[in-house]
Amino acid sequence: MNFIKKPKKPNTSAPVRSQMALLGGSCSLVISAVVLALLIVVNLFVSALPTDLTKYDISSTKLYSITSNTKVVVNALEEDVTIYWIVQAGQEDDVIENLLGKYESLSDHITVVKRNPDVYPTFAEQYTDEEVPNNSLVVESGDRYRYISYNDIYLSDVDMYSYSYSTSFDGEGAITSAIDYVVTEDLPQLYVLEGHGEAELPSIFSDQLEKENYEVNTLSLLTVDQIPEEADCVLIYAPSTDLSEEKVDMLRDYVTGGGKLMVSAGTTENGSLPNLYSLLEDYGVTSAEGIVVEGDREHYAFGMPYVLMPDIASSDITDSLTEENYYVLMPISQGMTVGSSSNGTVTSLLTTSDTAFSKVAGYSLETYEKEDGDIDGPFAVGLSIEDNSGGQIVWFSSSTFLERYVQCLFLRRQRGHGYELSVLAGGRTGGHCHPLQVAEL
Repeated sequence: MNFIKKPKKPNTSAPVRSQMALLGGSCSLVISAVVLALLIVVNLFVSALPTDLTKYDISSTKLYSITSNTKVVVNALEEDVTIYWIVQAGQEDDVIENLLGKYESLSDHITVVKRNPDVYPTFAEQYTDEEVPNNSLVVESGDRYRYISYNDIYLSDVDMYSYSYSTSFDGEGAITSAIDYVVTEDLPQLYVLEGHGEAELPSIFSDQLEKENYEVNTLSLLTVDQIPEEADCVLIYAPSTDLSEEKVDMLRDYVTGGGKLMVSAGTTENGSLPNLYSLLEDYGVTSAEGIVVEGDREHYAFGMPYVLMPDIASSDITDSLTEENYYVLMPISQGMTVGSSSNGTVTSLLTTSDTAFSKVAGYSLETYEKEDGDIDGPFAVGLSIEDNSGGQIVWFSSSTFLERYVQCLFLRRQRGHGYELSVLAGGRTGGHCHPLQVAEL
């Protein structure tokens, strides 16, 4: 097992972005559980199945069991589903065979059929033009189907520190997702805003959304007069420039009309986003200029006071994190202060310590010490809003926690020492989560 040394105290004379890039280039240590939180938000917004964080261990000492998410999907089946198991005689994978047997035993609507490519050499061609390895699957119902490659069941990851490979098993997640897909005609619609220098969605989040059977659409507010009615959720992810007042009014109308809005946006290199943040003012939430710096060593990570480790409040969004002893890391966040409002109910999800303050110098900060003009905390850096109309907003005030130098991992406190780093898992239809290494901090 590999260990990562505790980083040295950064040079505060260097720009914040340079320090963050250096951190990512050296060990990729700036990590966040907010990926899971984002996925949970989307699930809750579209009234999807409850998210469950499930570990699949392919060691010989572990047996696989069907999770509650799979049972919910399978027990709700009203249409017949066929799972074609493409495998040559004598090449059957015992684990996959065991798992397929459990699916077949759960529902009379599920039938597993073997297709030996030596006997049916062209069978797979009607479903995919890829090369089909042994123990691949096709899940079909009516005229809908999904091909699952063996390589999507057994997932390999490279450990950059030991130059070795680790393998995880995601058979249940892949099969349940496919079943859910082939029996669902009207898939949840997620609209991602574009046109303001937004960052690209992290691939690990995009891949999970696809696996969760969300249809992801782009949305330009320049070409519409209102948010499309079919939008189950609108996501604003890391804009680098502010929205116009007219566009913000469209978003405001969407929320007050019952829409669901999820935002990940914080201080940019060019300053704040006052028009976008005016949405929060409708609910008594004000934002502080600059970047939040923590004064409590237990509330920041890696010796960098702007890599926040906020307190996590209990909620439907965050409970799965706290139950699994995960922390959320929020680098380069904008501070939010929750006041009173008659327009809705605001709940702080992630909060700093009382000793936090906002450095008004923003990306140009040269010291972590509090200076004249800096703004006292505490602050919220994640919150949820329930509009009186039934509309909802979930807001994370960091744009940088998933950028290219931030590896999409979780930070989880172990019962012993150190933290376990694990890749994204969980969702509507199950998933996988496997440890990479332990970092002593």
